[in-house]
Amino acid sequence: YARWLSLGTRLGLAVLLAGLVAGVAGWLPPQVPPETVARWWGQPVDVYREATGAAAGWGWLRQLAHGDMAGLLGIALLAASAVPPLLALLPLALRRRDWVFAALCVGEIAVVALAASGWLGGRG
Repeated sequence: YARWLSLGTRLGLAVLLAGLVAGVAGWLPPQVPPETVARWWGQPVDVYREATGAAAGWGWLRQLAHGDMAGLLGIALLAASAVPPLLALLPLALRRRDWVFAALCVGEIAVVALAASGWLGGRG
């Protein structure tokens, strides 16, 4: 579990750092020009998205070619990094008939999946 989790978090951090460097260095153009960010960040999300062209939900995946969006992939990888190790532990728990641990694994995976689905976040 720990090795898989370590690998996932290192990958997520590397992608996050690469996105940051690419955006700051100007290798990827920004979705929202830095000089206009302050004008929009205090606005309701609908106003911000309309003014900046920012995508809703998983639409950010189509905007990864922008420097200010590229880091989101690293954040998503970090958020999901516990799922592969938990999926690997689940068959072991079931073989040992450790129903409580298996239920905890399934529950944690379900929480991550539910959070990623956007069902809990409203319209954003």
